[in-house]
Order: sequence, then structure tokens, then C-alpha cells
Amino acid sequence: MESVATQSDTTSRVFNVDKEELARPSVSSLFKNQGIYNALIGAFLLYGIYFSQSLEIVTIFVLFVLGAATYGSLTADKKIILKQGGPAVLTLLSILLLK
Repeated sequence: MESVATQSDTTSRVFNVDKEELARPSVSSLFKNQGIYNALIGAFLLYGIYFSQSLEIVTIFVLFVLGAATYGSLTADKKIILKQGGPAVLTLLSILLLK
């Protein structure tokens, strides 16, 4: 979403940033960078799950997401730990229980 619809109402609402701020070239560039970063993490997670079928690869990336969520909750918004870290915790629990 951040890369494709940088200045959308949804992006403004999800990230709690005014559309005017999102229209600034520097902010737009940062959001696009974040979007590509997230897309690559997602692509590598899919690779780990469906192609290599390596729980080690998946676990490393999920821990990375959890670390980023923890940092974000400490520095930006406490809700990030639930929004971003919640699915990561559920994934880790699934890995541990289904292993």
C-alpha cells in the first residue's frame, strides 16, 4: 500500500499522516521505500514457506518482523506491536506448535 498508493486516504488513515504531508516528495519517497522493504520481506517469507519449505528461513524473517514491531512500538506508536507484531507472534507460535 505504501509504495503504490502513497497519497491515498487509506494510507493517510492507516499511518495517521495528513494527505498534505504524504504529498511532500521526501515523505512520499520514504513511504515508497518502506513499501518495497515490506514487499521484499513478504516475498522472502513466501519463498521460505512455499518453495524452500524451510522453517529456519521463515523463523528468521518472522523474528525480524517482530524486532521491527518492537522497535516501532518503542519509538513511534505503541499500537505497532499489535498491528505488526501480533501476526508475527501467531506465526511463531504456529511454527513451534506444528514443528
